[in-house]
Amino acid sequence: MRPLLCCLGLATLLGPCLACPSACSCSTKKNGRLLAECAYKDLQEVPAGLSSNVTILTLSANRIGSLGQGSFAEVPEVQSLWLGYNQIGVVEPGAFALLVHLKNLDLSHNKIADFPWQDLRNLSGLQILKMNNNRLAGLPWDAFRSLKDLRSLWLNDNELTTLAEGTFDNLPSLSQLQIFNNPFNCSCKVFWLKKWTKNTSVSITKGGSTLCVAPSKLKGRAVTDIPDHHCVAPSVQLTYLSNLDNTVMYDGLTLTLHCSVAGSPPPEIRWKIQTSSHRVEISGPNVARDGNVKQSQERFLVFKNGTMAIPKFSKEDEGIYTCLAVNDVGTRDVSVNVALAGSENPVEDLLRDDPQASHLGGQNCYKGDEMDPLGAGEKLVIIYHVPRESKSRAGGVVPQVHLGTLLLALGFTL
Repeated sequence: MRPLLCCLGLATLLGPCLACPSACSCSTKKNGRLLAECAYKDLQEVPAGLSSNVTILTLSANRIGSLGQGSFAEVPEVQSLWLGYNQIGVVEPGAFALLVHLKNLDLSHNKIADFPWQDLRNLSGLQILKMNNNRLAGLPWDAFRSLKDLRSLWLNDNELTTLAEGTFDNLPSLSQLQIFNNPFNCSCKVFWLKKWTKNTSVSITKGGSTLCVAPSKLKGRAVTDIPDHHCVAPSVQLTYLSNLDNTVMYDGLTLTLHCSVAGSPPPEIRWKIQTSSHRVEISGPNVARDGNVKQSQERFLVFKNGTMAIPKFSKEDEGIYTCLAVNDVGTRDVSVNVALAGSENPVEDLLRDDPQASHLGGQNCYKGDEMDPLGAGEKLVIIYHVPRESKSRAGGVVPQVHLGTLLLALGFTL
């Protein structure tokens, strides 16, 4: 009887450390880690009754279909979690968030299409992440941002069509990456990947199998072999009308700016206007082909060909006008600072104030890859001619008669 009581007492002491579900076998490794082996058991969910001291949990090759927020609440100390070859299609937010000691996570060969990427923010010690052979169609650009210790990342055999630039930034420990066998659409959104693979020291396994599925002209070609001419960063040129001599404008001045862009794919044109009273951003044309303004309240008329017109330009419209050219490769912009001034003798007054100013019929400002990245702008000074007889006794300007003269003052930096 005494030996039996001793055994029961010992079991009572060790029970909390060796708690193990009936479907699993649990043992202590030589390094003191507690292993719970639950693979190949036809389990449909994470078993209950695991010891809180488990550091290695193997659940591979079961029939688990979903992971809930509390699926691993019993094993907060787990460092290696193997879940490959299940039928996992649903992963609830928070399922992994509390496993802060996790170093190895295998979710390969499942049916995961949506994953709570925010859970990875707490897993700063993660070293190996296997998510290959799932149904992932996209990744947030910052999905792995907090994984400073990540050494091996497996994303192959998914449904990824593109990857956002910066996806693999902030991974200083990354040494192995697998992204092959994904149906990449080799638009210029993945052109960055070609440049990144050339400059990185990361080993990209089976890089030759990282092939384009679309567009048709690049089908079967390696992502790392996208031709350079297929993707060209934008260039942008801003032209403004600057000769209105002998023009009487009873209804006020209409300022016209024209933005010309080039690049591959063809860039979109966007405008930013900053005046003293407001800031406006226009992402596309607001004037239809029939001349109707889509937004009747819009002060600035933007046309599909890249032209912007500001009718009845006034002092309130002074400010910085920026044209942006945007495509999948990048963004370029060029600006002009527009000011308005009145004078009886506009040419003489401006040349006296700025000897370098020129009286021209049109001027361009241009920005491309070779330009100063800080972006030097130009200043467009609109001088309107006020005849002596148009001045009131109080020195004000009679608005009915304006003789418009646009002059360019060069060399001003925005």
